[in-house]
Amino acid sequence: MNRNIRAREVRLIGEDGKQLGIKPVEEALRYADEVGLDLVEVDPRADPPVCRVMDYGKYRYEQTIRQKEARKKQTLVTFKEMKMRPKIDHHDYDIKTKHIRRFLEAGHKVKVTVMFRGREMSHTDLGEKLLKRLAEEISDLGTVESQPKLDGRNMVMILNPVHTYRRGETHPSTRRNRMESEEKQNAQDEDAPRSGQALSPDR
Repeated sequence: MNRNIRAREVRLIGEDGKQLGIKPVEEALRYADEVGLDLVEVDPRADPPVCRVMDYGKYRYEQTIRQKEARKKQTLVTFKEMKMRPKIDHHDYDIKTKHIRRFLEAGHKVKVTVMFRGREMSHTDLGEKLLKRLAEEISDLGTVESQPKLDGRNMVMILNPVHTYRRGETHPSTRRNRMESEEKQNAQDEDAPRSGQALSPDR
């Protein structure tokens, strides 16, 4: 920047963004001094280097603000893993599917692994069918980032959450299920006898 620029000539860009052509660096410095701004080397690898006239302090401040805003908008996505066997029973499959849905609702990526043993390696198509079935069933919450792929004795699929939620947020389906549970509980409380009230005998 300014006197630290070592090139003899620079391609000069004015404070308004207009191209001012190739100038000796001393002339470019004089121009920057006349308008009360800095001469900043924005592309040192170009031939000749590209320099722009700007308020460097203001530029750095605005750049810092943009970086802070970008970091605020970033959402940390973590990986969760769920392992299955190709001949998993219905009960275990349902439980693991519920866990996967919960992971996706929380904004996590999920690595689903089907593990093969012994002769099961000759029926890897069962694992692929299982993973594709799972992908269809959770399609409201996640998309397939990486299609089922055999990796040694394992078949792996990566699921990506459809939407990432900030801390404290929950998926609409989760809120709906919670509201339904509360409504059922309230209905049960209303139907239950009050304290000290005897149940009427059956006739």
